[in-house]
Amino acid sequence: MPEVKKSRRGSKAFWPRKRAKRIYPDITSYPAADKAKVMGFAAYKAGMLHAIVFDNRKGSLTYGQEVSTPITVLDCPPLKVIGIRAYRNSFDGMKVLTEAVSKNVPKDVGRKLKAGNFKTEENLGELEKRMEQISKVRLIVATQPRISGVRKKTPEVFELEIGGKNVKENFEFAKNQLNKEISAKDFVKEGELVDVVAVTKGKGTQGPVKRFGVKIQNRHAKKKLRHVGSLGQERPGKVRHTVAQAGQMGFQRRTEVNKRVLKIGNGDITPSNGFVRYGVAKGDYILIQGSVPGSKKRLVMLRYAVRPGKVKFFLPEIREIVK
Repeated sequence: MPEVKKSRRGSKAFWPRKRAKRIYPDITSYPAADKAKVMGFAAYKAGMLHAIVFDNRKGSLTYGQEVSTPITVLDCPPLKVIGIRAYRNSFDGMKVLTEAVSKNVPKDVGRKLKAGNFKTEENLGELEKRMEQISKVRLIVATQPRISGVRKKTPEVFELEIGGKNVKENFEFAKNQLNKEISAKDFVKEGELVDVVAVTKGKGTQGPVKRFGVKIQNRHAKKKLRHVGSLGQERPGKVRHTVAQAGQMGFQRRTEVNKRVLKIGNGDITPSNGFVRYGVAKGDYILIQGSVPGSKKRLVMLRYAVRPGKVKFFLPEIREIVK
């Protein structure tokens, strides 16, 4: 009989490095919350600027001085709530119990969803009757790209979770949010930390030198310079996943944690010539300290910080935004 071996242990991290299934990601996990509130948001990446900030952190090496810091501008048109979806627990994980989609769906959403008789009131009544089976309630929201600087008509449709421990309160909160809009100020405050989930820039098929930083071989190598010296041992005769090889680079879902929200404003952030390859940020915007994954015009998902550091709230004084 063949030798019995146990299954592999541990995480393979980012493997396999394949292209993302969708150009905008799902948020798979959220932090816990005490009250019923929307736990996520979405915005379009407009570009980057830098700001002159007065450092008021005690103990910092630059305390009391003006410091230049890079900032990312996110264009934040309000999200339209078009439905409610309820989940139940099962042995195979969460399953959709039922959903209620609004009858007053915007016309642009018809480019993404098939219009029909959604029976909103009947489905809401069914949700109230089966309240004991509900484990989680989420909002079905749609973006409004016409209001942003992105020149397209088709909105993105996705789910956002409602935080809170009481299912009835969550359902009533979701019911009140139906057909309403969620703005950036409804989601987060200036000085708080958020996690950013996005699909990175796609760079196509690349070799092992650019993809993994493999050392370039010298002139004595076998007809090649930009390659791996060995693919592995002779026995067992297989190539392990840890060996650097050519393949897809970029366009992968990534999460960056603990990004500071410096400012939430409206309509006064666009440079005189507009953002390069984006245009004009017409409405609300969020300034994130540092960089954000993804290219311009890409939808970026935001959520409350899952594991914030010691300083959960800190608001530096912005002296000037250099456009």
